[in-house]
Amino acid sequence: MDQKFIPFEIIEKFTVDVMVRAGIPQEDAKIIGDVLLQADKFGIDSHGVNRLKSIYLDRIKDGILNPITNITIDKDRHATALVDGNNGMGHVISYKAMNLAIEKAREYGMGMVAVRNSSHYGIAGYYALMAVRENMIGITGTNARPSIAPTFGVENMLGTNPLTYGIPSDEPFPFLIDCATSITQRGKIELHARQGKDIPKGWVIDKDGESKTNAREVLDDLVAGRAALTPLGGVGEETAGYKGYGYATVVEILSSALQQGAFMKTLTGMRDGKKVPYLLGHFFIAIDISAFTNPDDFKKTTGDILRELRNSQKMPGQDRIYTAGEKEYNIWLERQNKGVPFNKPLLEEFRGLCKEYNLEEYLHHFS
Repeated sequence: MDQKFIPFEIIEKFTVDVMVRAGIPQEDAKIIGDVLLQADKFGIDSHGVNRLKSIYLDRIKDGILNPITNITIDKDRHATALVDGNNGMGHVISYKAMNLAIEKAREYGMGMVAVRNSSHYGIAGYYALMAVRENMIGITGTNARPSIAPTFGVENMLGTNPLTYGIPSDEPFPFLIDCATSITQRGKIELHARQGKDIPKGWVIDKDGESKTNAREVLDDLVAGRAALTPLGGVGEETAGYKGYGYATVVEILSSALQQGAFMKTLTGMRDGKKVPYLLGHFFIAIDISAFTNPDDFKKTTGDILRELRNSQKMPGQDRIYTAGEKEYNIWLERQNKGVPFNKPLLEEFRGLCKEYNLEEYLHHFS
């Protein structure tokens, strides 16, 4: 589809301005904008500024997301803490929670913070990279509204539940694995729907266990409970779908049982036919490498592992092997002077935001 690239600095300024107009304090808006733009910089367009309206601004208008984030610390014990986000902005809650985990890791070697009553926090990799920048290993996960069917099931029970690791290396980019425990997630299906494209077979199944490919229909069916995402590995056990199902369950437990928060069907965002806060849970772990070994030695060994993997024997017809985080780094190199790609529907949506929030001075950027 036709695309228009808009410079990052323009999108960042607009994103902050529109969120401030929606009632979010400016410092919080900057954090949220940074998380969203990081997704676009990495080419994770399913979690970038295209979700600004539907996932954040619209939920504030619906009264199910608090624009002003008030965080309380319910428990604080040396290397651990339990945080209540009070239905505020997930990015702000998570940014502060990971900072707290990093502070604890700096003192105790490791830090872990569990979060209750939060909301969608954007790309999980953002928070893992916060630890990486401090010469630490960063780990995070979150539950989400029900989407994944358990192996041999057809009902959407588990969220897409990413289990994310960021690990420093001596290369220009760290090792960063940030992906859902399903084959895909709603954001990618939303992207296909915006582009008018079908999704591949095997991503989503209906109540009969058959694949569904119409992206627009799938989005409706997921909400209505008529369809479910398949776990990593796919349907059944032959291609190891039970592994994705198992890891999704691990994330669900760590995101809810530790902080005694909502889980699975209580995360639908609906109660008695009315919209309610999503009540998501997250966890954040920071591991100080210097508690185990010299950080430079660690990064060299990590880099050697990644380089040996990329230099290993390639499949016929393939000229390159990638390691996690490499493609995102390459996309950033390509986009840093171009900006965020906008297709026609997204341009139209942002023109609507300009008018709705009285930011007409930005209209020409989205024409």
